[in-house]
Amino acid sequence: MPGPAEEPALRYLAEAIETATPAVRLTMLYDRLELDLRRAETGFEDGDLKAISDNLIHAQEILQALRTTLRGDVWDGAGQLAALYDFLHGELLHANLAKDRAWFSEAAMLISQLADAWRRAAASAASGFERTMEQVGGAV
Repeated sequence: MPGPAEEPALRYLAEAIETATPAVRLTMLYDRLELDLRRAETGFEDGDLKAISDNLIHAQEILQALRTTLRGDVWDGAGQLAALYDFLHGELLHANLAKDRAWFSEAAMLISQLADAWRRAAASAASGFERTMEQVGGAV
């Protein structure tokens, strides 16, 4: 249970998430996913099996959340991305169960590349929105 000093920070974070655009929410999820992977890597370095497990489980939960947001009725690539998320989930599951650092590193590298691609897409969408607003005379 958060203490009184943490409550304003948690409220601020909740509001930031609720008011963020979908692209920003997506990058927030990837930011947290990569944080979990960095923490798991530290767990491997330190031999901390609990840190490895806790962070890889949370990373798997994020991959599942990302998968559930995909809409095949809106985007033709949703099925392929869902398959990639399933694959990455399985790779992290294997890495966690076997405490296999090499297996983990391969999955983490793929996730990092995917995160970078989504960040570039989000930045491109944001700049496209700003250009459109400028063209129609709106303020950003």
